[in-house]
Amino acid sequence: MARREKLATRVQVYLNDPKVVSSLNREARVGRIALSQAAGQAIVRGLARNPKADPEDRLLNLERSLRDHMRSTGRDMQIVQELLIEVAKAFFLRLPDAVVDEDPTVQAAVERRIERLLDATAARIVSGRRDGGPVEVRGEPSSFAAAN
Repeated sequence: MARREKLATRVQVYLNDPKVVSSLNREARVGRIALSQAAGQAIVRGLARNPKADPEDRLLNLERSLRDHMRSTGRDMQIVQELLIEVAKAFFLRLPDAVVDEDPTVQAAVERRIERLLDATAARIVSGRRDGGPVEVRGEPSSFAAAN
């Protein structure tokens, strides 16, 4: 029985990017194949509708993991931030609610305190301090009286 050889087409390609050359050399070395075969496989992957990444491409896997982690951490931090704001509002309004809490002056003071709390937190984060020490902020009266 005669054995059929695969038809091969010769194509000459010039590569100027050293990263592409080193990637092809790495693929050829890992797969223990000729450089031209590695280039052919890379072209086939590139022309495929859904190209598979090199299974040894640790950087790509790390990038995907980091992107997923950033997405979930961002969502978690948004939840924590919203909860913190609600706790601060409840704290500054003194539970249980009092009639004076509905006063626009008291509510404005609460909003101002929350803004100062956020500013102080941001200042600590920017300065890199984690000790929770005092941050220089403008003074404010220690208590608020109801508007007459």
